Amino acid sequence: MNNIAVYAGTFDPITFGHIDLVQRATTIFDEIIVAIAASPVKKPLFSLDERVELTSNILSSFRNVKVSGFNSLLLDFAKKHGANVILRGLRTVTDFDYEFQLASMNRHLNSDIESIFLMPAENYMYISSSLVREIASLGGDVSAFVPEQVAKALKLKLGK
Repeated sequence: MNNIAVYAGTFDPITFGHIDLVQRATTIFDEIIVAIAASPVKKPLFSLDERVELTSNILSSFRNVKVSGFNSLLLDFAKKHGANVILRGLRTVTDFDYEFQLASMNRHLNSDIESIFLMPAENYMYISSSLVREIASLGGDVSAFVPEQVAKALKLKLGK
């Protein structure tokens, strides 16, 4: 049986914390699908196509990682792609409360797909896409939090 994990999020933008989780997951799962949610309610800075392109470029060196955008129920996406695991990252207790609720609901909706949580390395625990966007929007240097390609894309998008 292939263990296929879906690592879903908005990835607006992808950070070193996300990349750390993907890298570690590649040693655990046969395949990882980085599923980028359209998330129009969150009003992302980058379009879905831009986020998919950036993320695909950043993760291109991982042989068992695919990147795909989606605008559906995550469990439907996972089932469509033959995934048996939803992979989520945990940074804080606040994350745990939210993720616990999601995992419980997902188990209720489809008990064949298991939720598994990984914590990023300690040096990435404080990084979030929303903080990166805020720093970049105020003209701050985000190079310690995101790859150079993402930092450039942020500057271009924000006109900084």
